[in-house]
Amino acid sequence: MSVSQHPVALRLERRVGGATKLLATVMALPLIDGIFAALVVAGVLATPTGVIETGILIFGGSATMAVILAEMDGSRRQMATSVLLIGAVIIPVAAVQAALAPTLEGFLNLDIFERFAGLVILAIAAKTASAEFGEYLPGPGVIIGLGLIASVTPAGFSIETSTEYVVNGTAAAAIGVAFALLVALLAPHLRGRVDIDRFRFGSAVALGVLALPILLRPFDLMQTEVPIALAVLGVTALFAYDPNAAGIGDVVGDSDGGNDPEGGTGGDDGPRGEEGPGDDADGSGSESGQSDEPIDEGDDSDPTEPPLDAPEVPGRIVDDDVAVAADEEGAGESEDSTDPFTEDDSRAPWL
Repeated sequence: MSVSQHPVALRLERRVGGATKLLATVMALPLIDGIFAALVVAGVLATPTGVIETGILIFGGSATMAVILAEMDGSRRQMATSVLLIGAVIIPVAAVQAALAPTLEGFLNLDIFERFAGLVILAIAAKTASAEFGEYLPGPGVIIGLGLIASVTPAGFSIETSTEYVVNGTAAAAIGVAFALLVALLAPHLRGRVDIDRFRFGSAVALGVLALPILLRPFDLMQTEVPIALAVLGVTALFAYDPNAAGIGDVVGDSDGGNDPEGGTGGDDGPRGEEGPGDDADGSGSESGQSDEPIDEGDDSDPTEPPLDAPEVPGRIVDDDVAVAADEEGAGESEDSTDPFTEDDSRAPWL
């Protein structure tokens, strides 16, 4: 239940190759496409709940879980080391982009750019839920580029840096890395027990819920600090996890129940190492206490025939009498019955 066959993930896997490279690409996409910078400028990271939602849904999410559970091999330490190495690159880059957020605010019309940031999240949610529907939508980078063109004001361009968003941006990236690290540590238990496709669809719904407050801000709707997206993601994780499923790598007993926990078979009559009843010293004992003497094959008498010296029982029907009676009845029936397939033309009208 852990393998995902999402076409976008398969296409990306063929292009990148390698589980660690694929995980690094998936976790770095928000920084490459400009999604993280757009969320910083849109003010999504202004609240603690927004930081947590961005870290889990943008840097983590179903794609990160699918790569770790379905593609990565090795021990927990090896997978955790790979995740930490990726995090050592992602967290500093996220901090730099968060520090440059005032530069974007200086020459962008934020009221317009926020709408495009919400559309980016909705496009990602649609592509996550349905790859076929996502083929008709533009990529996140295209939407960000259109947003920059629509909201740019070159007169106010100036390079500015500030530490106002650095803490929140770094915390969001660190939460995403912590999510990936937790999945890597629990991977032996989660494999086979988590339906990745079900979790992927729930993550898409959570992303859509995250985008709604941004898109509906001009109408003053859903402007709340309640972590609705996290609640949706929690319900999704609950539905996607099956504790009764057999995890990959679990030892499943034989269906015939012939083996006991100690590795012995159910046919042993005595303790291990002792001779059971009827066993010889060489292990070739006979069953039911029978002797090993060879059977005399010279006696050709039928065991079903009575002994020659057995007294005759009155009223007993001998087999020869039964055969004679059967022959007489068969002869009587043959005389009375007629054969339809004779050579007489009158009985064969089709000739």
